[in-house]
Amino acid sequence: MRAAVRRRYGAPDVVRIAEAPKPSIKKNELLVRVHATTVNRTDCAARAADPFFWRFLTGFFRPRLTILGNEFVGEVAETGDDVTLFRVGDRVFGLSDAAFGAHAEYLSIPQDGMLALMPEGLDYDQAAPSTEGAYYALTMIKGAGIREGQDILVYGATGAIGSAAVQLVKSLGAGVTAVCATESLELVRGLGADRVVDYTTEDFTADKQRYDVVMDAVGKSTFGRCKRLLKPSGIYIASELGPGWQNLFLALVTPLLGGRKVRFPIPRPDPGIPQYLKTLIESGEFTPVIDRRYPLDDIVEAYRYVETGKKIGNVVILVDPADRPAQS
Repeated sequence: MRAAVRRRYGAPDVVRIAEAPKPSIKKNELLVRVHATTVNRTDCAARAADPFFWRFLTGFFRPRLTILGNEFVGEVAETGDDVTLFRVGDRVFGLSDAAFGAHAEYLSIPQDGMLALMPEGLDYDQAAPSTEGAYYALTMIKGAGIREGQDILVYGATGAIGSAAVQLVKSLGAGVTAVCATESLELVRGLGADRVVDYTTEDFTADKQRYDVVMDAVGKSTFGRCKRLLKPSGIYIASELGPGWQNLFLALVTPLLGGRKVRFPIPRPDPGIPQYLKTLIESGEFTPVIDRRYPLDDIVEAYRYVETGKKIGNVVILVDPADRPAQS
């Protein structure tokens, strides 16, 4: 099979399109013919081993996982003997969170992994970016205990995590103030934000409103900067470790001090998440935002674009050329 392969850590050009063995499957696994996937911040971090701790997860000197890609959509090509939840021909989408492997024509995944039948009404390219950003957004939402009636600020509302967070928070009945750049104001309003703050023309930390939760979906702020935005028992939660990995330390210390606090939940795979997202997509409460589409052959360019930090929503990789739109 064709795959995007990297055999060392480094910049985007360590990735090459090459022939790789088709995955074998165990009795409880599916073989999925991948139609589309994404390049996201997780892929970039794992590819470069940046932060350094990635080497403890994926191989200290050389990567054990040579094919990246954690988000996928495709068709079940083969099932193991013990598989009962899916059949050959089913269209499925999901997240291969630990094993990666989606930047290829085929991947294997357990039937009780993070996957579900593809949402009705979507093409493969539209369904591909449904899980990764939303998975991390849900981790933050659950970690902060967000609920109906609260006031939430989402900083970085145009990334994969932030654009999902705005919609998922609204689906819970909370009020959302979103922070983004001028060119994305209308997009973010369309996602359901009640208020939008343009960080290019005003300091969002000077906002007079106070919030139950501040969600930093891009990891570019700090608890120190955002503390004044929080209500007396408010919560700051971020998608990144922060300068000097401070969010880990603050998540341990601030709950002991009372008042405003930091939380830093660790994502835990939950097989129910894709089905939950499928329901929201089909009800119109969640629509993944797509910036660009690239064919698998141009995946290095996709990596380079993601690493500019300018992407809006998600960058989709079309693995099967037949799924490539006439204009992408």
